[in-house]
Amino acid sequence: MTDLAPAFPPAQALTVLGLESSCDESAAAIVRRNADGRIEVLADCVLGQEDAHAPYGGVVPEIAARAHAEAMDHLARRALAESGLVLDDMDAIAATSGPGLVGGVMAALMTAKGLALGAGKPLIAVNHLEGHALSPRLSGALVFPYLLLLVSGGHTQLLAARGVGDYQRLGSTLDDAAGEAFDKTAKVMGLGFPGGPALERCAKDGDASRFELPHPLAGRPGCDFSFAGLKTAARQIWDGLDTPTDKDRADLAAGVQAAIARSLAERSGRAMAQFAGEFGPGSHTFVVAGGVAANTAVRTALEAEAAEHGFTLSAPPMKWCTDNAAMIALAGVERLARGDTDGLDAPARARWPLDAASAKLDPVIGAGRKGPKA
Repeated sequence: MTDLAPAFPPAQALTVLGLESSCDESAAAIVRRNADGRIEVLADCVLGQEDAHAPYGGVVPEIAARAHAEAMDHLARRALAESGLVLDDMDAIAATSGPGLVGGVMAALMTAKGLALGAGKPLIAVNHLEGHALSPRLSGALVFPYLLLLVSGGHTQLLAARGVGDYQRLGSTLDDAAGEAFDKTAKVMGLGFPGGPALERCAKDGDASRFELPHPLAGRPGCDFSFAGLKTAARQIWDGLDTPTDKDRADLAAGVQAAIARSLAERSGRAMAQFAGEFGPGSHTFVVAGGVAANTAVRTALEAEAAEHGFTLSAPPMKWCTDNAAMIALAGVERLARGDTDGLDAPARARWPLDAASAKLDPVIGAGRKGPKA
C-alpha cells in the first residue's frame, strides 16, 4: 500500500538509492534531483548474468534469483562508494517491486526493505515499467503528456503518459512481446544469448526481402500487437532449410528484424493519431523505452514514423534502454517528490500493469491466478 507523505518542494534536492533485479541483471544506482530540477546519476552499477544463462539459451528464473540474492548488498555498497556518499545521505531507498520474475524481484525489494529499516529511510516500491517510462528523463527534460512505447522481452505496449503514476493503455501485445520474438528466433537459429543483440548483429549482412514472413495484424484497426505468428513462421522457415548457411541465417535474421520494426512503427503510427486527437494538434513527443529500443533498425523505423506524424522521438541513451537501476532510482525520486512512499509490507509482484484499470476491466490476453497478464 502506498503511503502519502507531504510532497517535497521543487527547490529541495532529493537523493535516492535504487535497486533492480526483475530479470537477469542485478543493478544499483544513485540519482539526485538538484534544487534546479537537474537530474544527476551519481552512481550506476550493473552486473549481468549472461555467462550463467548462456548454456540454456535463455533466462533460468532459479539461477537468476540466486545470483541476484548474492549480488544485491554488494552492489548497493559499490554504488554508495562510487558516489562518495553514505546511506545516511539518501532521502529514500527505491527498488523494483514488479513486474518480473518474482524470485528475482524479491532480491532487490528485500534488500531495500532492510536498508530502509536499518537507516530509518522511506521505502519506495517502484513499478519496473514506470522506470522504463521515465528513463528518458535521466538525460534531459521531458514534459508530460507524451506517447510511450514500452518494448522489451516481456512487454510491448503503447500508453499515453499523462504524469507520474498516470498512464492510459492504448495498445498491447495479444500474445508474445517483440523482444521475445527476437530472442526465440535467435535461439532457434543458434545465434547465442542474449538473443536480441545477436540477431541484430547477424542481420547486418542479410537480405530482409528474401523470405516471405507474415505482417502481423495488417489492416486490423487499433494499436495492439502480435508477434507469435511471426515467431512461428521464422521457426518453420528455419526448420525447412536442409543445411542452413551463414547467408540463410543472415537473411532470415534481417527479415524477422524488418518485420518486427515495421509492425512496431505501423501500430505506433495509429497510436500517434489517437494521441494527437486527444491532446490536440501540435508538436508531441513519442518516447520509446525498453531493451528493444536499443535495436538500430527499430529506432530508425520509429523515428521515420514519428516524423511522418509530427512527433519528436525521444529515447534514453543505449545504456539505459535495457534493465538498470538508474531508472528505478529516478522513479523513486519522482515519487518521493510527490510524497508517495510505501510500507515495509510492499509485495513483490510478478504482474503489475501500469494502467491497472484497463488491465482489470479489459485484459488483452486474459488473466491468471495472479491477475491480468497484460
